[in-house]
Amino acid sequence: MAHTRSIFVNIVVSDLPRALAFYEAIGFTFNPQFTDEAAACMVVNEGAYFMIHTPTSMKRFSQKPPCDHATHLAGIYAFSVGSRAEVDAVADRAVEVGGKEAAEPVDMGFMFYRSFTDPDGHSWEVLWMDPAAAEGGPPEQA
Repeated sequence: MAHTRSIFVNIVVSDLPRALAFYEAIGFTFNPQFTDEAAACMVVNEGAYFMIHTPTSMKRFSQKPPCDHATHLAGIYAFSVGSRAEVDAVADRAVEVGGKEAAEPVDMGFMFYRSFTDPDGHSWEVLWMDPAAAEGGPPEQA
């Protein structure tokens, strides 16, 4: 039987309680088994997780100093949602609870996304892709 791979992305935040409140407000949940005062496990789905660390916690995994995400890009973290309306709802909520709009919305017809930064400056995109386009078929009519 083949093993299904999971992905764990590790990021540093300056204020763990603030980060937890932000990500919960935009719809994520946390696995309490791997969440404490120094780190938290944000569940994206059953195979994708973000480990959110305080700087002290991250030092257990890397000797490199964290960068300032307000001035440096470490990556763009993207996640999909079920509709264009949900893209807008999540991005609007992110801005309402302390994030910042990072760019104008992008509408490619078969895909729509919006970009925002979290309170620590991490870059995020929330996107919807037409299911037919994702499977290689002709796009559905909007």
